[in-house]
Amino acid sequence: MDTLKDYVQKNKERFLNELIDLLKIPSVSADSAYSQDVIDTANAVKASLEKAGCDFVEICDTPGYPIVYGEKIIDKNLPTVLVYGHYDVQPPDPLDLWTSPPFEPVIKKTELHPEGAIFARGACDDKGQMYMHVKALEYMVQTNNLPCNVKFMIEGEEEVGSASLSWFVERNQEKLKNDVILISDTGMISNTQPSITTGLRGLSYVEVEVTGPNRDLHSGLYGGAVANPINVLAKMIASLHDENNHITIPGFYDKVEELSDAERAEMAKAPFSLEDYKKALDLNDIYGEKGYTTNERNSIRPTLDVNGIWGGYTGEGAKTVIASKAYAKISMRLVPNQDWHEITELFTKHFESIAPSGVKVKVKPHHGGQGYVTPIDSIGYQAAAKAYNESFGVQPIPVRSGGSIPIVALFEKELKSKTILMGFGLDSDAIHSPNEHFGVFNYLKGIETIPLFYKYFVELSK
Repeated sequence: MDTLKDYVQKNKERFLNELIDLLKIPSVSADSAYSQDVIDTANAVKASLEKAGCDFVEICDTPGYPIVYGEKIIDKNLPTVLVYGHYDVQPPDPLDLWTSPPFEPVIKKTELHPEGAIFARGACDDKGQMYMHVKALEYMVQTNNLPCNVKFMIEGEEEVGSASLSWFVERNQEKLKNDVILISDTGMISNTQPSITTGLRGLSYVEVEVTGPNRDLHSGLYGGAVANPINVLAKMIASLHDENNHITIPGFYDKVEELSDAERAEMAKAPFSLEDYKKALDLNDIYGEKGYTTNERNSIRPTLDVNGIWGGYTGEGAKTVIASKAYAKISMRLVPNQDWHEITELFTKHFESIAPSGVKVKVKPHHGGQGYVTPIDSIGYQAAAKAYNESFGVQPIPVRSGGSIPIVALFEKELKSKTILMGFGLDSDAIHSPNEHFGVFNYLKGIETIPLFYKYFVELSK
């Protein structure tokens, strides 16, 4: 462990500078204007894997953005760890809320990060966390401490649904054969209390369109006489929750797993301050489904949220218009046993049924994925727990996350192996938001902890 810590400290500035260079490339997969930047990032990841010690690295074409595959096979009789990550990032909007440009990384000290944090889009999700694995490999190769085989699969479409990854995995099962999959795209409770994510929610993402008259109308001449699509859409969305914030779509909860009182009591042992939670978000009070705690609402319960809504005139000044169309993007986070295809169908049927006769409704499914729960008695989980315990000096707590990584369920189905989610981010890192950041401590601690996972996984596999 001392050798590992010494190596990380000795190379600290280089590790930070390499990540900063990667963060400068605006690899926004959702916007075609950045397509060349996404390709450039794939090439940069390929170069970093080669430099870190992979014996074979290739950029694999897909129907969408390429997947970077790398491997170092030292003995085919030894276990193989498959590392998954993604090099694409969320759009940086709204730009005016950033305190520094999203693709000009800077290190700034904060209350939670006295050693500093890297502020940039993708710093935590997922370039910073993915790059920890690259540097961990470098350490193990340079010091002759790699105890098993390792493969890397780094994709460029995670933020838009991973459609090409599914295509790739189905066609490359032998190439991707492994004993455990390792992902760092989640978080932990705090820098003093590590945790391991054991559950992820699924996702159904749709876009809705409400059409009224065949053109925009003068709100004085037509107001009150025809259906206003924006008004109608607002009412329809409002009706999707009842007074207890329970989702009103028929059949939505039919397959929701209800955790036992004992399981909920175990979850409640995780350190959590409601006052600190509200303070961090500048909230007067919390909000959510009746009968559940904050940590239960954002992990073991399904949700429905509007991610964007628009229509009509939103420019400077006034324009008295009844828009012809109104739109919204809606995401539903799902719990294990809820099938995202089925939920999308239930949503579509219900949303169309509640539309008044004066408008037409169209529901366009975007993407989705299944939820996932990993057992805590597996060798992979035990190896991760030992690694965190040695690195942090504290036993990690198993937690369920509110986020979604849809491909985790795909991996189990196609590759028949368990996934271990070793995240090092914090809830406060503002992923998907302006001022996303990743603590310098967290980044370096990840590089220190990951090689220990390899060590213990091999020991426990014997």
